[in-house]
Amino acid sequence: MGVDVRVAVWMREQGHDAVHLREQGLSRLPDREIFAKGIAEDRTIVTFDLDFSEITALSRRADVRVVSLRISDATATSVIRHLDAVLADCVDEPGPGWIVTVEDARHRIRRLPIGRES
Repeated sequence: MGVDVRVAVWMREQGHDAVHLREQGLSRLPDREIFAKGIAEDRTIVTFDLDFSEITALSRRADVRVVSLRISDATATSVIRHLDAVLADCVDEPGPGWIVTVEDARHRIRRLPIGRES
């Protein structure tokens, strides 16, 4: 959500099975439906929409993957530069689900479900 289509094209060029909602004619799909679609298709949601971190945390699911972009430069070039650094870390992340928060100077990976009891 809010990510340039060129980012999905770049991701495919890197070997990821990436699609953009705009490419599927679904750019107006409500957040909860995007969330459900991501789970059903076993996809990672890459978004500037901060609601997805909350939706993910509240879902208490362990099988969701979200990259939450909180960067000041939303251009495709900037997003690609950040994702290039972040995606390598995510590939090796244990467990089926996580939220990655990407900021200008760093990124943080949190395994799901958040708040689980040990």
